[in-house]
Amino acid sequence: MSITLILGGARSGKSRHAEQLAQASGKAVTVIATATAGDAEMAARIVRHRQDRPAQWQVVEEPCALGSAILHAAAPDRLVLVDCLTLWLANTLFGSDSHAEDAIPAPSPLFEHERSALLAALAQATGDVVLVSNEIGLGVVPLGAGNRLFVDEAGRLNQAVAAASQRVFFIAAGLALPLKG
Repeated sequence: MSITLILGGARSGKSRHAEQLAQASGKAVTVIATATAGDAEMAARIVRHRQDRPAQWQVVEEPCALGSAILHAAAPDRLVLVDCLTLWLANTLFGSDSHAEDAIPAPSPLFEHERSALLAALAQATGDVVLVSNEIGLGVVPLGAGNRLFVDEAGRLNQAVAAASQRVFFIAAGLALPLKG
């Protein structure tokens, strides 16, 4: 069993790198997709991702209960690819108050529960897991309490998952820089 975290910015090639690792593993692949189609542009992105994946890969769409989905899909002969932690964070962090981000001083109880479940699942998974996440902490401190909370929690989540991972890559311009393992 191995955990691999792939970090990078938007359109850096991180999903492509994760898919290449999954393909090269020779194992059956389950993709856990965390995106939800909140608008037409996001719906088109989801369709594009579906079309780009090999037809034999199993896809599970799970926007919130990620730890449970990993445990259900993980097996010694299978690779689980999670794409992506950043969208999962957005789905869980603010709970049902996603439109009142600036008024929220702390993560939702849903996020606290699901984050713990995710980290526990990574420790218990019986197969290989590859997780994709955006590195969003390289810019300026954003305006708005909700935006700062999101950036802070994304950084904390990436650190916790990196600590649980045997391998970590940073992707920039389609090139993988090994950070761990």
